[in-house]
Amino acid sequence: MRVAYFDCPSGAAGDMIVAALLDAGAPQAELEDALRSLKLPGWRLEVREVRKAGFRARKVDVEVTAAGPHHRTLVDILGILEQSALPAAVRARAARIFTRLAEAEARVHGTSPEHVHLHDVGAVDALVDVTGAVVALDLLGVETVHVSALPLGAGLVDGPHGPIPVPGPATAELVRGFPVVDAGVRAELLTPTGAAILTTLAAGAGQMPAMTVERVGYGAGTRDLPIPNVLRCFVGPAAGEAAGAERVVEVETTIDDMSPQLYEPVVDRLLEAGALDVHLTPVVMKRSRPGVVVSVLALPERAGDVARVLFEETPTLGVRWSERRRWTLPREVVPVTTGYGTIAVKVARLAGRVVTVTPEFADVRRGARERGVPPSAILTEERSRTTLQNLAGAKRELTKRLGKQRHRVVVVRRVGGAGRHAPIDASAQSHAPARCGELDRRAVLDAQAFGI
Repeated sequence: MRVAYFDCPSGAAGDMIVAALLDAGAPQAELEDALRSLKLPGWRLEVREVRKAGFRARKVDVEVTAAGPHHRTLVDILGILEQSALPAAVRARAARIFTRLAEAEARVHGTSPEHVHLHDVGAVDALVDVTGAVVALDLLGVETVHVSALPLGAGLVDGPHGPIPVPGPATAELVRGFPVVDAGVRAELLTPTGAAILTTLAAGAGQMPAMTVERVGYGAGTRDLPIPNVLRCFVGPAAGEAAGAERVVEVETTIDDMSPQLYEPVVDRLLEAGALDVHLTPVVMKRSRPGVVVSVLALPERAGDVARVLFEETPTLGVRWSERRRWTLPREVVPVTTGYGTIAVKVARLAGRVVTVTPEFADVRRGARERGVPPSAILTEERSRTTLQNLAGAKRELTKRLGKQRHRVVVVRRVGGAGRHAPIDASAQSHAPARCGELDRRAVLDAQAFGI
């Protein structure tokens, strides 16, 4: 698993992040080709090397060469991303960043994200910066992002309605739940765009994760400050971890006086507020009252939003929270054409090897409803088909490896009770009927079954 750690001694901005990733090895030509699929009016990327307080760094500027709108709504921006030719994972990451920006602006102005007009961050240069950062991470193969504590700066800056304090209101909203520091500089060090990118993508904040550093990139800011105005990006594989590790917050509350019908809308609201997972656990409370523990996992910056939902939607008088570490497998969603229509399949990898293939149940249910079959029939058929394809590949590999020894390769499947197996033809067509049954991985991988 490849990790990027952003060290931000003098803050961060969108152009600094893109510059650091380019300096760390992201290919500029491929980055620009991907950004052109946004179909934004005239712009070009100017990349050059500069010096900041003795540090060599890369500087990126987005030069706008044609007049265009200086503000857009969230719907406008999401439409631009959706119509682009960017990979689905890149579009989803960029959409998350812009959605958080809109949510922050909405809280500041007391409106909804859909009605917010994103002024500076809706312009062409901001669109290029945000999307460019996500594309560059993808080009470097980065799966997990970690970020240092973020310096905010101090003083006043010009806003659309006059001077505003640093950090700006949107930036202050974006860093809620995120560690920040005082760098002793009276200037705006963290821009809303930089805050949105880093706090949205970060799986962990504060300490540098255990990793093997392969590349270091330096991205320069525009101004000259009393300290080097550079952002550093360390890129390399995670050390000693089989899957991605990230910090999350578990927020809990125990309820004994709420109607069961209300839990469904509570769970829906929690997921809308950014919860990664929600589960309900029945418990027996004091005085032998039955109750329910509502447990919510969220990224640290969304803990406040989750707690607010629990206070607003339930009768609880308090919540408790604790920091957790979790491992997650890198995953992607792949659309697969089947006899039941297109089904999105979630594919998870461990050390580059596919270990889990799971159809999205919403697509399975839709296909079942349209074709008048139970969802279980689709799940059984697709799992059997996938396993047969995997077995065919295993048989070909073993036959190739053992061909000179003239071993007969046999693959088995469970057909009944314990210990009962029957040989199958692993080169069978992928359109195997559902009645072929579930395949037993342990039997398939049993070395004795291959006669070795």
